[in-house]
Amino acid sequence: MGKKLVLAYSGGLDTSYCAKYLSKEEGYDVHAVSVNTGGFSKDEIKNIEERAIQLGATSYLSIDAVETFYSNVVKYLIYGNVLKNNTYPLSVSAERIVQAIEIVNYAKSIDAEYIAHGSTGAGNDQVRFDLIFQTLAPEIEIITPIRDNKLSREYSINYLKDNGLNLPWEKAKYSINKGLWGTSVGGDETLTSNLTLPEEAYPSQLEKEGTEKVVLSFDKGQLVALNGEKDTSVNNIIKLEEIASKFAIGRDMHVGDTIIGIKGRVGFEAAASLVIIKAHHTLEKHTQTKWQQHWKEQLGNWYGMMLHEGQYLDEVMRNIEVFLEDTQKQVTGDVIVSLYPYRFIVEGIESDNDLMNASFGSYGEMNKGWTADEAKGFIKILSNSGKIFNHVNK
Repeated sequence: MGKKLVLAYSGGLDTSYCAKYLSKEEGYDVHAVSVNTGGFSKDEIKNIEERAIQLGATSYLSIDAVETFYSNVVKYLIYGNVLKNNTYPLSVSAERIVQAIEIVNYAKSIDAEYIAHGSTGAGNDQVRFDLIFQTLAPEIEIITPIRDNKLSREYSINYLKDNGLNLPWEKAKYSINKGLWGTSVGGDETLTSNLTLPEEAYPSQLEKEGTEKVVLSFDKGQLVALNGEKDTSVNNIIKLEEIASKFAIGRDMHVGDTIIGIKGRVGFEAAASLVIIKAHHTLEKHTQTKWQQHWKEQLGNWYGMMLHEGQYLDEVMRNIEVFLEDTQKQVTGDVIVSLYPYRFIVEGIESDNDLMNASFGSYGEMNKGWTADEAKGFIKILSNSGKIFNHVNK
């Protein structure tokens, strides 16, 4: 047995190269690990395991982290209504954080001396993985053959072929990364600034016409029921994705700044996450104060930025999580959403905590909680600072 190494293994070309190269050429005792954050079926996990062993891994482990992903990350993305650049629900970047933590914890549990991943030197994942690994286990050395040797896909394919592994590695026209909180889609179009992904690039196709109403029930910010049927938040997300994706809802293109300073563009479909965030946000507008909404928007954006850039373990993230959870005390009620092909509309909400209480007056209608003289006095005092400034500055 060689030097004990844990490999973050997805079953793709890069990590397959790493499994073979590190075990055969470098003499590592490779323990392959994949972390399921919502994207793998049982059959896919079985195929990944068989390939890892075939490539020379000593062992393979699949860690089910779907509930962990929801409880530790997704829940707070909902509380914060997090959409990066007002567009992207952080589907993949949020997964990478949980995957990295699970992998490094496993490496520590088996006293591994080394930990490896297949990231290149041109993307965000290398930063996310390395930051988590270095923070939680600075004593474990990080090995990254693809990044360090600047390997091309062709080189990796030829290496595996030379070692008797002539598998169908031809690059798919579109790369798909599916998880609980959404699916990213990459292709030649996403490498440009002017082209959009065609219909066939998205894994979910339009299957339903017309309209369909769904009712999302929240209890203190968490999705506890769908159409009156109670279930876990994870199961409700999965069920809503199955319903809304049939309308081809949740497609968009995200353009943003990568951690390493270059612009990046990716397509995605995230029917459930976009419907949930918009429904949750609407319920908050009815049940929270003006200043709660204001500061929650600021801290929610910061939380999403820090998460995206791999800074999840910074203690300020725990501070923001406490704030976000505390703001959800009154965010309870039902939200009615209508689904249509390629779009959805939040129709309205029903909540015992709705601050649109008619006993205090209706906006633009008759006032019931104050007199006309009280309103005029309030407005006069409110204008004082403006009057003084204009008087002094002519």
